[in-house]
Amino acid sequence: MPAVQGANGVSMSMFEGIKVIDLTQALSGPFASTMLADQGAEVIKVEVPKIGDNSRAWGPPFVNGVSSYFLSVNRNKKSITLNLKDERAKEIFFKLVREADVLLENFRPGVTERLGIDYENVHKVNPRIVYASISGFGQTGPYKKRPGYDQVIQGMGGLMSITGEESGPPVKVGLPITDIASGMYAAFGVAGALYKRQLTGMGDYIDVSMLDCQVSWLTFQAGRYFATGEVAEKMGSAHPTIVPYQAFKTKDIYINIAAGSDKLWQAMCDVLDKPEWKDDPLMKTNDDRVKNRAQVVPLIEGVLITRPGDEWAHDLMEAGVPCGHIYTIDRVLTDEHVLFRDMVQEFEHPVIGKFKHTGIPVKVKEEPGSLRIPPPLLGEHTKEILDELGYTEEEQTVFEEEDVI
Repeated sequence: MPAVQGANGVSMSMFEGIKVIDLTQALSGPFASTMLADQGAEVIKVEVPKIGDNSRAWGPPFVNGVSSYFLSVNRNKKSITLNLKDERAKEIFFKLVREADVLLENFRPGVTERLGIDYENVHKVNPRIVYASISGFGQTGPYKKRPGYDQVIQGMGGLMSITGEESGPPVKVGLPITDIASGMYAAFGVAGALYKRQLTGMGDYIDVSMLDCQVSWLTFQAGRYFATGEVAEKMGSAHPTIVPYQAFKTKDIYINIAAGSDKLWQAMCDVLDKPEWKDDPLMKTNDDRVKNRAQVVPLIEGVLITRPGDEWAHDLMEAGVPCGHIYTIDRVLTDEHVLFRDMVQEFEHPVIGKFKHTGIPVKVKEEPGSLRIPPPLLGEHTKEILDELGYTEEEQTVFEEEDVI
C-alpha cells in the first residue's frame, strides 16, 4: 500500500495504524513481522514467560547476555509475556485480538487449535483480522504435522541438490533462506489481505508453507525440467543456461563475471584482448558457449589468471560487463555503496548500548520506514500493554505471582 494521507493531511508510513499480534519465534515469522514493523506497523510480540522466543538463547555470540541472532530480526517490536495455557492470559490475548488488524503465528499445525487461539476462534472475536500461519509444510496435506526447519526444507525443496561443486556433497545456502522466503511471502500475503479488507471489510486466513515457498523459488530450474525432463545438478557458481556467468579465478582472487548476452560477451572479448573469440564458432553465441562450456571456460580462465582480480574487475566494469568482487561479510557491511544506502544503521539498546543493525531495503519516497524501537527485552512492554488494556496494578501483580504473565 502506498503512503496515505491522514485526516490532518500528514503523510503516513505504509502500515501506520496497523496493529500486529506476533506469536512467532526463531526466524520465519519474526522476519515477516519485522518487514511490517519497519514500515510503521505496531507489532506486539507475545512470548512465553521466563523463556521467550527460542532464539533468545541461540548463541554464541551474545552481547552482554543478549543473543545477536535474536537482535537481528526483532527490532521495532514490543514484548509482552503471556502463558497462553492459562485462561486469564487467554483473556488478555483476546482483548488484544479485538484491537488488532493482523495475527502472525508459526506453531506446528494443530497447536493453535489445542490452545483455542486458532483462526476460527480469533475470527469470531474479530472478523476483520488477517490471520497468517507459517509452517514447514502448510496446514493441509500428508506432511502437515512434520516439524519444519530450514535445513530440512532446503533439502526437500531441491535447493541443496543444485548448490555446491559438481563432485561435492549437498550444500545448503549459508543463510536460512527458506525461513526468509516464507517470512517475505507471509508479509506479502498480509499486505494483500489488508488491501482486500479495505474493499470488503473482512479479514482472511493465510496459510504459508516453507516448502511451497521454496518450490516457487525453483523458477527457471523447474521450467527447465518441465520443458525437457532434465534434472538440474550442482554446478558450483556456474549457470546452466548462460556462459560466462560464474566465479572465475584471477591471478590473486576470484571475481564474478555475468556476461548475460552476446553483446556483453563481445565487450568482454575486447577487455580480454581476444577479439578473435567473437566469431569463433566454438563460442560466438551463448548457445555455442553453453554447448561447449567444458572448452570455453578454461580458455577464459587461462586469460584471467594472468592479472590481478582488481584490475580485471575495473576494466570489465569500465566496458559495461557485469562483474564484481566476492565479498566476505565484513566487506559487505563496510562497502561504501551499502553504507550510502543506509543498509547499516545504529540502535541504542538498554542492555548492550549502541549496536549496529542492517537497514531497511524497501525505500519509500513519501514516508520511509524507520528503526524506531530496539529489539525488546523479554516482557519489556508487558506493563505498558496491560495498562492500555485497563488492568490494574493489583491485577498485574497477581498475574506475575501466578505465572500468567
